[in-house]
Amino acid sequence: MGSRTEDAQRCTWAYLEEKSTESFHSSAGMSQKERPTFYRQELNKTIWEVPERYQSLSPVGSGAYGSVCSSLDSKTGLRVAVKKLSRPFQSIIHAKRTYRELRLLKHMKHENVIGLLDVFSPATTIEEFNDVYLVTHLMGADLNNIVKCQKLTDDHVQFLIYQILRGLKYIHSADIIHRDLKPSNLAVNEDCELKILDFGLARLTDDEMTGYVATRWYRAPEIMLNWMHYNMTVDIWSVGCIMAELLTGRTLFPGTDHINQLQQIMRLTGTPPASLISRMPSHEVRPETLPEKKSFNLLSFKLQHFISHTGLSSSHSSSNTQRRVFLLEENALFKCCLHLQARNYISSLPHMPKRSFADVFIGANPLAVDLLEKMLVLDTDKRITASQALAHPYFSQYHDPEDEPEAEPYDQSFESRELEIEEWKRLTYEEVISFEPPVFDGDDMDS
Repeated sequence: MGSRTEDAQRCTWAYLEEKSTESFHSSAGMSQKERPTFYRQELNKTIWEVPERYQSLSPVGSGAYGSVCSSLDSKTGLRVAVKKLSRPFQSIIHAKRTYRELRLLKHMKHENVIGLLDVFSPATTIEEFNDVYLVTHLMGADLNNIVKCQKLTDDHVQFLIYQILRGLKYIHSADIIHRDLKPSNLAVNEDCELKILDFGLARLTDDEMTGYVATRWYRAPEIMLNWMHYNMTVDIWSVGCIMAELLTGRTLFPGTDHINQLQQIMRLTGTPPASLISRMPSHEVRPETLPEKKSFNLLSFKLQHFISHTGLSSSHSSSNTQRRVFLLEENALFKCCLHLQARNYISSLPHMPKRSFADVFIGANPLAVDLLEKMLVLDTDKRITASQALAHPYFSQYHDPEDEPEAEPYDQSFESRELEIEEWKRLTYEEVISFEPPVFDGDDMDS
């Protein structure tokens, strides 16, 4: 990220003309919103244009979807994280993702889930609207850092996992699935208070599904196997993996690739019974839905790679087999290559019995082991839910149904809409200007 000192020295301040009475509105006639004074600052070759209230910007991270700076909110006295989205309206996919992230953050209002403190843009009209900034609490560390630095007691594990489940109950009650729970998506402050980050945004990519990638270590098997109608308990599987890691200090399923990941899982859970395998879909795809020739060649190449890993006979590489793919929500070409014949592969595995969890987690609290056994279940219909897990005896000192709230209903109908970039942009703009900041509470979690 470069030297922060050098960034500060190269910082260029350019106060914009104050427009304290100018309305920030859309051409559709949105409600008026007083516009603050903005200033500009260059950090790591990126121009940040933020309201004056956000002082002492300092880079803390960056990724494919944006850059994050820590800042002091002079209005509330909080240390906050300001995220500048990267090219939010570059494509339809980017624009829809921007709208999704903003909608989700605006909806989340729970102690154990990251929420939105502010959202702004330096634009004064929708025509100028090209940048989006999101402001959230600044968290001091993530669970990944904590696991690496110290051995946790059972009391620590209880409190941390309880908070994750409390947040998940809230998220799931809004019919939102996180899909990507892992230690680095769980922020923890010095008081061991936890918030869930980056929920509902996860989408599988080539990099996540091949090679030695930590993200995959916490994924439920039904996601990797493309069981079409997975449910909220995909997140519970992830919590089980995280809990096991907190108890032992080691990753539970550190698979080296997609197939090895499944093998490691089944060495613990045992191979699934025929009744469960029969529920794994194996959809036919009509010839007219197949990829173009160039893409089909890529499909053939990746299919051969898959076959070499699964031990399937070469007869499975026929054109008929290439036409057997799973209907998937996104990135269909890659996924059908990787998951093709997953049902056949699982069926071909030699029987492996389930191991005794007590033998695997020697010395752990028996109640913790019992809860893990209810979380790490292959059959999603038998896996414990967040609400049920909160009521488990392991959390007897924390569980309080009156203090484990559910969310307001969340409208996700936009997910099925096919809109152009400008339409997603307008919807995002309306969400920005309709934002109502939370009432500041001195007990809010700080870093």
